[in-house]
Amino acid sequence: MVLEQYIANNYLRALLIVVLVFVVLKLFVFILEKVVLRATKKTKTDIDDLIVEKSSKPLSILILLFGLRLAINEFSVTPVIDGIITNIIYSFMILVGGYLAYVVIDLLILRMWRKISKKTKTSVDDSLASLIHTLLKSVWIIFVFLYILNLWGVQIGPFLAGLGIGGIAIAFALKESLSNIFGGVSIILDKTVKVGDYLLLDNNIRGQVTRVGLRSTKVTTFDNEFMIIPNSIVANTVIQNLAQPEPKLRIRVPFGVAYGTNIDNVKKLVLKEIKQIDGFIDEPEGKVFFLSMGDSALNFEARFYVKDAKKRRSAIDEANTRIYNSLNKAGIEIPFPQVDVHLNK
Repeated sequence: MVLEQYIANNYLRALLIVVLVFVVLKLFVFILEKVVLRATKKTKTDIDDLIVEKSSKPLSILILLFGLRLAINEFSVTPVIDGIITNIIYSFMILVGGYLAYVVIDLLILRMWRKISKKTKTSVDDSLASLIHTLLKSVWIIFVFLYILNLWGVQIGPFLAGLGIGGIAIAFALKESLSNIFGGVSIILDKTVKVGDYLLLDNNIRGQVTRVGLRSTKVTTFDNEFMIIPNSIVANTVIQNLAQPEPKLRIRVPFGVAYGTNIDNVKKLVLKEIKQIDGFIDEPEGKVFFLSMGDSALNFEARFYVKDAKKRRSAIDEANTRIYNSLNKAGIEIPFPQVDVHLNK
């Protein structure tokens, strides 16, 4: 080679080749990036800018690995060692190239999905996008791993056959996890539970869905407790979704008055009070029902709607407070359970 006439030391020649290749190709990539960025300024999307930004470091690593591969030729090594070193360098190049391809594909898919989400205007798209993102990453890692095995001469066919048999055994071992994954897919596709919904769980626990993941659904209760529910339970258990089919929620507040009280006056008085409750909506209209003549009181129930489940507890508290104060102010007796005992002489 020409360099041997000027530099006798193998290590110096190899180092010089690495530096020259890196500088020349890096300069070429730098100029190409400037040209591409100048051209993409005219486009309406910023995805091309993101691709250029994300690919800068991986391209630099690929250039460095390419320089190392050329520098190996400056050393006198056996074919076996040369093959091993070459395969190691190519393996790293495949890893970096696979990462670069994944970044580009991931950006394209996410950007396209965001456009679809804007048209549908539903939060289910966010959950489905997260699921697709996780699956894409897993599939791509397996693909790169198999490609590297093929590079080292490993027969992929028998490996895939063994992987299939092992996959059956793993599937039985991970039956619960797989059940949760398929449960998550069904939840997202059926739109039964979405981020932001309010659920009524077992033991009268209420909470808001903060995330629907691949394996579990995260719920934050009104007591600010974080609950992780396996998706198989959410998919196969009766759970009351307070946000569907629409966010408004009916509130029922029972109360009682003493016998002899004017029923019409009670209805008018209580109906006037519940219409002033924060979050009260006029449609459907609020009503006060006379339900029964109990052992110690005339039993009524106020029924009205609030705009969403967030207002439920505060609306019940305000309704009870207003009803009690208004009845007390009007001089209407609110009885309590009591027993009268009559003694005969």
